[in-house]
Amino acid sequence: MFENRSEKQAREEILQMVEKYAEKYHKKKKYENGDRIPYASRVYDSAEMVNLVDSALEFWLTSGRYTDLFEKKFAEKFGVKYCSLVNSGSSANLNAFMALTSPLLGERQIKRGDEIITVAAGFPTTVAPIIQYGAVPVFVDVTIPQYNIDIEKLEEAKSAKTKAVMIAHTLGNPFNLEAVKDFCDKYQLWLIEDNCDALGSKYVYHGIERYTGTIGDIGTSSFYPPHHMTMGEGGAVYTNNPLLNKIIRSFRDWGRDCICPSGCDNMCGHRFDRQYGELPLGYDHKYVYSHFGYNLKATDMQAAIGCAQLEKIEDFVQKRRQNFDRLYEILKPVSEKIILPEACKNSKPSWFGFLITCKEGIDRNQLVIYLEKKGIQTRMLFAGNLIKHPCFDQMREEKKGYRIVGNLENTDRIMKDSFWVGVYPGMTEEMIDCIGNTILEAVEGISNL
Repeated sequence: MFENRSEKQAREEILQMVEKYAEKYHKKKKYENGDRIPYASRVYDSAEMVNLVDSALEFWLTSGRYTDLFEKKFAEKFGVKYCSLVNSGSSANLNAFMALTSPLLGERQIKRGDEIITVAAGFPTTVAPIIQYGAVPVFVDVTIPQYNIDIEKLEEAKSAKTKAVMIAHTLGNPFNLEAVKDFCDKYQLWLIEDNCDALGSKYVYHGIERYTGTIGDIGTSSFYPPHHMTMGEGGAVYTNNPLLNKIIRSFRDWGRDCICPSGCDNMCGHRFDRQYGELPLGYDHKYVYSHFGYNLKATDMQAAIGCAQLEKIEDFVQKRRQNFDRLYEILKPVSEKIILPEACKNSKPSWFGFLITCKEGIDRNQLVIYLEKKGIQTRMLFAGNLIKHPCFDQMREEKKGYRIVGNLENTDRIMKDSFWVGVYPGMTEEMIDCIGNTILEAVEGISNL
């Protein structure tokens, strides 16, 4: 087939065929009344598939040119100096937290036994790195209907051992960044923004509108299929701090001291003429390790998909906002029976989902079961109250390893009364209307029991 073609010509022909294949066989089926409505789904076209095959034809497989391009474009898009691609959002959180344990940070290094302020109403891998390292999470309650950290509890949560705040922007709704960042600056605490559910959200910080994830010391993102953009698996860690960027890259890349990318040698010109630790003078710098790191890199095929998705992110975010607003208007008539979500002041959320809390007289489980039977997929607010889960059994019994500020009243209410439905960009107006009207039916039906 390719006897008389150059490699470039053969590649172009293959990619043209892939484009036609995607357009013919991967077009999304039009929604019909009665179809199941998932809370999230991939939204893509031929561009992602062409990039994926283009990368596969090179067979570099590990991080390469698409990774470099993605990191550059992501940083430019979101107005941050440094971006490091990793293999998942959970790895991004691990990478971000572990960066703050580096001895290179001097007195601000997080050590085992130090405390990190966070919340229990969220996803477990925001908290897991803290516990796995041996630091102590300090759990603060959240507010309803913003579902983010209660800033009134920050001062009470702080102790002489506090070193950082690590919290997420819940379902795309920014937390009060001005209050949290000012608190961190006041006491010289690190701030990690778990931005995995909020890519594209904006916040007016001291009069300047900025993307969430770029205001704290480190931001993280996830590119798992339900999120704002996808690579299948994938994540990112980003910062404006050059030292933190160096440490993030070291932890991501086995803990090594060398900054040469895979396949490159001696970029610094000092590969064999320096002395590190107690190693002999001239030991190969490519095998010098400054941290106990990991291999958290993504493949170039993932990055190739991400490059195509990044071109669509503004449209994705706009559609999420439109879907959220449409659903909100439909549900206004029952706002005395269910609590509708509320955006944080000074923010412009990139909504990941539409979160609902049932008021007295409306049983959450009844409502969720009704929706599921009607083909509308629902989700809890992740862990609800993470401390109640089996992974905390031993710590609860031993009464050590974490600290609680107050009684987490709203966190427990979310565990009992809250759920959410999707607003992802692949949803049509008909799908949003179906979700809204079905919730109306369910709420009215339960109210009349």
